[in-house]
Amino acid sequence: MTIVQLNPVGWMSQLSQLEVSLLQQSTQSELYGIFRNCCLAVLNSGVEEDNYHNLFAPYGDFDVRLVRRERGVKIELINPPEVAFVDGELIKGVHEHLFAVLRDMLYMGTKHSANFGSLIDSPSSLTTHIVFDMLRHADAISRDNPVNMVVCWGGHSIKEEEYKYTKLVGYELGLRGFNICTGCGPGAMKGPMKGATIGHAKQRNKNGRYLGISEPSIIAAEPPNAIVNELIIMPDIEKRLEAFVRISHGIVIFPGGAGTAEELLYLLGLLMDDSNKNQKIPLILTGPENSKAYFEAIDQFVGDILGPEAQSKYTIIVGNAAEVASLMAQQKVSVEEHRRNTGDSLNFNWTLNVSEDFQTPFLPTHENMSGLNLKLDQGKASLAATLRKCFSGIVAGNVKAEGIAEIEKHGVFELTGDVALMQKMDTLLQSFVEQGRMKLPGSKYEPCYKIKL
Repeated sequence: MTIVQLNPVGWMSQLSQLEVSLLQQSTQSELYGIFRNCCLAVLNSGVEEDNYHNLFAPYGDFDVRLVRRERGVKIELINPPEVAFVDGELIKGVHEHLFAVLRDMLYMGTKHSANFGSLIDSPSSLTTHIVFDMLRHADAISRDNPVNMVVCWGGHSIKEEEYKYTKLVGYELGLRGFNICTGCGPGAMKGPMKGATIGHAKQRNKNGRYLGISEPSIIAAEPPNAIVNELIIMPDIEKRLEAFVRISHGIVIFPGGAGTAEELLYLLGLLMDDSNKNQKIPLILTGPENSKAYFEAIDQFVGDILGPEAQSKYTIIVGNAAEVASLMAQQKVSVEEHRRNTGDSLNFNWTLNVSEDFQTPFLPTHENMSGLNLKLDQGKASLAATLRKCFSGIVAGNVKAEGIAEIEKHGVFELTGDVALMQKMDTLLQSFVEQGRMKLPGSKYEPCYKIKL
């Protein structure tokens, strides 16, 4: 048996005895199993595998314990994966990520289970407070940070040319002083960070930030890439999405599959809410020349289902990484101006309204998926929220443990709704399948859904 003890790093290196007791108490809760799996995912950083069964199966004897010390706690690893070590020493970035998991999953998770009572005026306010509190504890929204955080969304399964293009965009953003935030996994989540490191190096920027935001059910399928130097694990996908949008000063979307469609629909739903009509969130969809058809399909779907107003919320740029970064640099001026004029924080968008429909965790069960209101006779923001849930369920069925288990037990999800909407969705999803965007290259994709026309 191999046992490795790790000293605490960062914020977790100085804890009160009460906080240590709180952590140890949390090891008896449901969170501890999730914590163990997140640690195992972090230790497998760099392994190209999006099936949690295949990733976890070799490590049935792996465990993680907390060892109490006067100033805090040590993490003790039992039979950890060898891939996380170099000549017997744990890779430093992995060491940091393990304590980020401890911070977010056990400490913050237990803290937020407390009853806030009359201090919070609505469930929506509580959700936003939790998002803010976790970002603050991770030191992700320091008052000293300038307006320069670009969130990059895109697929984990992308073509080599698309991956190289994401690096080019990251490079151009890095040259212009932007930091990068992604979902922290491979593919379009890794490329922009990797490119930005070169741009930052050329500008002698030694303080580049490569912020990765994940959540427990996705981290096993998409372990953090090695470039991430700030890792945050949000409790669920909805808080993860809210964190992305509130911390961003602009968003770039690269080619992807159902998960990328989910992210786009989430943001469009927010921007189409009347209370957010004055929001300044630059949104650019971009990829290399050979991804033009992909964006045409996305744009066609958005136009047909959500209308021209939704299409007006984004700009499509194909094959020009420098133009993407230049436009983002121009638009960040209006972002900062809007924040200052409204008295909002420069590093956390408080004025953005996120309704409960976008915050309530959606459980990808057969009952919930078949019960989605996939009809066109509803408000555009509401329709976008529903479509977001639908694509979220498909992502779960593709790569998340609970979704895969649901499919194995009950068969594929069955989706029903207005024929026109279902036909458009079927066309879009089929294009993702044909382009190999649902699973990593080389793996056969078995659809987890069936659209009933």
